Amino acid sequence: MEEKPAKPKIKAIVTGATGMVGEGVLMECLLHPDVEQVLVITRRPCGVAHPKLKEIIHKDFHDLTPIQDELKGYNACYFCLGVSSIGMSEAVYTRVTYDLTMHVARLLSSLNPDMVFCYVTGGGTDSTEQGKSMWARVKGRTENHLLQLPFRRAFMFRPGYMHPSKGQVRVPKWAKALTWLYPILRPLFPNHLITLRQVGLAMIQTSYTDYDRHILDPKDIIAVAKEGS
Repeated sequence: MEEKPAKPKIKAIVTGATGMVGEGVLMECLLHPDVEQVLVITRRPCGVAHPKLKEIIHKDFHDLTPIQDELKGYNACYFCLGVSSIGMSEAVYTRVTYDLTMHVARLLSSLNPDMVFCYVTGGGTDSTEQGKSMWARVKGRTENHLLQLPFRRAFMFRPGYMHPSKGQVRVPKWAKALTWLYPILRPLFPNHLITLRQVGLAMIQTSYTDYDRHILDPKDIIAVAKEGS
């Protein structure tokens, strides 16, 4: 029997590691045998030490020029950086969401054209960019423009509720308050409630899969994660 070619090892950049989603994805990367190196870019230390992990503290994500040489040689980016739009004007939210994300993505696509880029958006994101919800329009515009960049592949993750992984410390109070409901609601909504482990596994698996959808809802995330587990 002919042996299958070995999978290339993943060298991943992770953003948002000081938030719940990024922390959960980082945990899966550090555990996964196919992930060889992880680079975390963060404004403050993520508090994790691991032989696979390198951390760059960088305050201004709107200008990565000072560290751009350190971003070469990676074949995946798991972009988990994001903020709530509550209390923000559209102009401010656009700057911290669309402008920031596109600056990072444009630079990475020029440095690493073989990269797979995974972006965490949210359920209800508006691909038409015309709806009434401000955050959904901005996220939709961000998705649309990310998909136009010359990455090898790009995937837009639109999760709903994400259950934190065991051992996570960066879990906000509202998420902690809902954790007891997860075992009750999971059997009732099997294609809507997911875990951060599934998000991390799905991101890792996208480095290999020929999944035919670029926008992944919870059902897609579950399916891709299952392929990689």
